[in-house]
Amino acid sequence: MILGWGVGGVLGLLTNAVLRLWPLAVEPIQSGSMTPTLWAVAVVWIFFMGYTEGYRGFHRAFAPRVVVRARWLSEHPRGYLVVLAPLFCMGLIHATKVRKIVSWSILVGVLCLVMLVRGLEQPWRGIIDSGVVIGLGIGALSVLFHLIRSFLGRAPQIPPDVPTATAVAGA
Repeated sequence: MILGWGVGGVLGLLTNAVLRLWPLAVEPIQSGSMTPTLWAVAVVWIFFMGYTEGYRGFHRAFAPRVVVRARWLSEHPRGYLVVLAPLFCMGLIHATKVRKIVSWSILVGVLCLVMLVRGLEQPWRGIIDSGVVIGLGIGALSVLFHLIRSFLGRAPQIPPDVPTATAVAGA
């Protein structure tokens, strides 16, 4: 149940973002405003985001950590961490100092980029959002992939990046 809440919450956030961005991503296509040059830019951007955000960022780093941290929390439940399991799984709370710095930095960076992209006009916003949709979609599928592998006894072999007992006591 804890594992499901943690992983499900993360999947919910990713899915919500994909569903909100999808209409903006397809708007330039539906309006017919895509020129051959814009199509070329869009294709390059989609492949770039699929590889960097989707594969390297989500599949190889974020998704396995979400599953490992969810498994750790289900084996070491603590009241407030269980309630905030999606945040825990994303490494935003109850994590090593380095993990929190990395996780919060990525979150703040993404939020800043979202604010910048919101100011762009179509078709550029749609082109950027199309790459983000692909990256987030790969990310959501990667979380499911690592979760299923975990249930099959092949959990990711990475540390959960939780603070040690001495670090927690000294905090």
